[in-house]
Amino acid sequence: MLSRHLLIPLLIVIVSFNDIDVFALKVSEPQKLKITHLNGAYYLYETYNYYKEFRIPANGLYCVTNDGVVLLDSPWDSTQIKPLLDSIRIKHNQPVVLCIATHFHEDRTGSLNHLNALSIPTFTTKMTYELCIKNNKPIPSHYFISDTTFLISGHSFEVYYPGAGHTVDNVVVWCKENKILYGGCFVKSTVHTDLGFIGDANLSEWQHSIRKVMKKYPNPRYVIPGHDSWKSNKSLQHTLKLIRKHR
Repeated sequence: MLSRHLLIPLLIVIVSFNDIDVFALKVSEPQKLKITHLNGAYYLYETYNYYKEFRIPANGLYCVTNDGVVLLDSPWDSTQIKPLLDSIRIKHNQPVVLCIATHFHEDRTGSLNHLNALSIPTFTTKMTYELCIKNNKPIPSHYFISDTTFLISGHSFEVYYPGAGHTVDNVVVWCKENKILYGGCFVKSTVHTDLGFIGDANLSEWQHSIRKVMKKYPNPRYVIPGHDSWKSNKSLQHTLKLIRKHR
């Protein structure tokens, strides 16, 4: 059990370079990992898996500091985490030192066992921790009970639970200094025409939870959905429209 605020004294470093396409060795081979510089010390990474025979990307985020990298969510499985860790180390000369997963599905927690084996601290809410156990998913090494802000080398990662939505346990992460709202699968990309997988969703609560996030973080510069394009910062409004359409 952890306190509401966590202070980890790390220094920030800003490294700037453009899109990195990793392990796309041949034009004919499907891309396995893509890393894009988002803003300041923040980078978006995409890994890939199949859903209903369609190959889809999953978005994750990381922040580079002098003493290591903070990872928001992990790739789908252990075969994808090593290329990501290797790419981060090679490009930034830094290891990953912390991971926060935003709900219990495998596109968020799939690599936690690998990170745990490397003694990299992994965190979720207590609800996610319990759902990981119940659903036989990789289990984080730590959990927190209430909304928690991680303070790391001048960066704050505010983990906020707005209520049920895509899953009962989904959280968002607000990166205040850069006005980045990391929504995970709670937020749908503006390119989506439906809500995708809703097997664990609470549709009646999702719209209320979306409104809570919109009220709490009214002016994000970036809104990062769990899958596909993040170019628009109107994904919260779009998600609300999709929920209404589905109902």
